Amino acid sequence: MNTSTSLKAFEKAQTLIPGGVDSPVRAFSSVGGSPLFIAEGEGGYLKDIDGNRYVDFVQSWGPLLFGHRDESIEKAVIDAVKHGLSFGAPTEAETNLAELVVSFFDSIDKVRFVSSGTEAVMSAIRLARGYTRRDDIVKFTGCYHGHSDCLLVQAGSGAATFGNPSSPGVPADFTKHTLLAEYNNIESVKKCFEDSNDIACIIIEPIAGNMGLVPADKEFLQELRKLCDENGALLIFDEVMSGFRATLNGAESITGVKPDIVTLGKVIGGGMPVGAFGARAEIMAMLSPEGPVYQAGTLSGNPVAMAAGFAALTKLKKNPQVISVLNERAKRLVEGMQKEAESCGIKMQVDTRGSMFGFFFNENEVKNFDDATKTDAKLFAKFHQAMLNEGFYFACSLYETGFISTATTDAMVEDAIKASAKVFKEITK
Repeated sequence: MNTSTSLKAFEKAQTLIPGGVDSPVRAFSSVGGSPLFIAEGEGGYLKDIDGNRYVDFVQSWGPLLFGHRDESIEKAVIDAVKHGLSFGAPTEAETNLAELVVSFFDSIDKVRFVSSGTEAVMSAIRLARGYTRRDDIVKFTGCYHGHSDCLLVQAGSGAATFGNPSSPGVPADFTKHTLLAEYNNIESVKKCFEDSNDIACIIIEPIAGNMGLVPADKEFLQELRKLCDENGALLIFDEVMSGFRATLNGAESITGVKPDIVTLGKVIGGGMPVGAFGARAEIMAMLSPEGPVYQAGTLSGNPVAMAAGFAALTKLKKNPQVISVLNERAKRLVEGMQKEAESCGIKMQVDTRGSMFGFFFNENEVKNFDDATKTDAKLFAKFHQAMLNEGFYFACSLYETGFISTATTDAMVEDAIKASAKVFKEITK
């Protein structure tokens, strides 16, 4: 496979953009080689600037539930653009999408749109702190909630679980109110509440997608709900990635655990930059201009993004069976690859939630980030590169989730399984 044009494009990009990319994971650092520069997407495929075509199991990291250039979403965007790109003023498009989002979630009465998942989470945490009048937050190692300062945290060295900055440029004062717990380990969360009586909220990906696909145990989420209720803290479900991907009505609909605040993104933008956070009316009333908690954004509720999101969610609401259909397809993919891996003596752990899938080259089941780090990174890099050469585009990090779209056909899945069989034989020689 010739990728010389992508290589030249990357070399030029590095002279103008730090690392040659606008988001670190795109640099292929953990899988070797150079990133592919994409020319276009069509349905379930990507085409790079060298003309190579790939079955796309990334789908822009989740937003494209209906694949690239879906006809109805594309039309909605073009129609919206004809009326203007941005107004910085209210439009009915915002209300229409808000009404649609609220209709899916029992826990949401009102919603506020922003421009990214990072912004949604940052705003949700500020809202939780303003509502509870407390400062500390609890997050989980391995869960990613965007790159705002208080969330770029690594474990502290003291007896307490207070975090330290995990990135230069983040003052320690910004993270001293962030406590770290272990995913799916309720005792570690109880320890946080023992260490602090000032906890405003727990924030969690109920279906984690940034340490690979690792769903939270139902019982664990139930215990989190109980801890929050007993201590007057709020429970935030970060569903920026899993919202409308794992299930139609949020993680609450499959776990029975009702969060206080939900953050959303990805699918609700239909491929455009959008984030949102929502809660019951009492909590949302704290937001300016109704309440004292300030949050704003010039491009929040951008009319083009609202049009794309409305088209995507309208299509999903009319076709609710999509999630179960895609789950069957995702299961067939990972279980098929798992069978081929094990026939070559490779241990592979797999899981799916709706149209999300994940796999680890691990001996044992993955329940938290520590488990995920035991993945054979070298084997994953070999697998990733070899599958690219076969024409299959998987996430270029072993800690990222894969995605199926409605444009991903049964034939594509079967071809991917056959290609994996070939690849596993080659990399275990």
